[in-house]
Amino acid sequence: MHRPSPRPLVDLPIRRLNRGDLVTCADLCEDRGWPRDEHRWGLLLSAGTGYGIDAPDGRGLAATCLTMAYGPGLTAVGMLLVAGRYARQGVARRLMRHVMEAEEGTPLALYATEQGRPLYEDLGFSAVGGAERVGGRLAGGPDASSSAVSSGSSVTTRPAAADDLQAMIRLDLTAFGADRTHLLARLPAFSDRLQVAEDHGELVGYAALWPSGSTAVVGPLIARDTAVAQALITELAATTDRPLRIDVEDRHKELLGRLAERGLESVSRTTVMTYGISDFPGDAVRRFAPLTLATG
Repeated sequence: MHRPSPRPLVDLPIRRLNRGDLVTCADLCEDRGWPRDEHRWGLLLSAGTGYGIDAPDGRGLAATCLTMAYGPGLTAVGMLLVAGRYARQGVARRLMRHVMEAEEGTPLALYATEQGRPLYEDLGFSAVGGAERVGGRLAGGPDASSSAVSSGSSVTTRPAAADDLQAMIRLDLTAFGADRTHLLARLPAFSDRLQVAEDHGELVGYAALWPSGSTAVVGPLIARDTAVAQALITELAATTDRPLRIDVEDRHKELLGRLAERGLESVSRTTVMTYGISDFPGDAVRRFAPLTLATG
């Protein structure tokens, strides 16, 4: 009996993902050699919009992509993953074209791996910067019980409180040039630790620590200057036994140098790319690390 040919993968329907897809999204991460990160997927699918293609063999998802709106003027794109058995069949390109059409002209931003960059360039994205992933155990530095940035400094750090959220949102708006309230409001429940820095009662930085596989990720990291950023990292590192992972914007050479001196090693690099806008908005001086490369 004649059996119909399998439907080409690029012709299969794209659907919206939801929290019921957490396990299959984590399976896909594992398939590509990433940490399963169901915890991160839970945040992304609640605060953003996920797209997926179901595998024609019935084994979970063939591909995923995630968008995160930053107000009406910018959308971050991430988690473009294709199962290894379906690689090089045009699936990633199809998903990206679908996202670009769904966004209806809204400027886009993403972090591209070396492998993914040619696709994004072909779709019209331009490189505007980069990020360096560093990891390891933080050595030396101030005693973890000290909340002062340095001797004689007026800046202190402490765990975030509920009434810090509005000040965090204002600082974040300056750094990213977009309203990310829907994302920041979820940070207290998402993070193992949320730390803020103050100078004479004014919030001058904040950072979150959250689990990813066997590591603890620092991000987002927003700070007035390098000293504040380093103090927040030091305080967060003192609260976990896991090695750290941080994706530092590569314009912050001073912070990268200090972290290298304290034992963190370079793991990988990504390229910041935009579409429909000449550069990533906001104040890059204050923007040290994203929440995750999936959201900016």
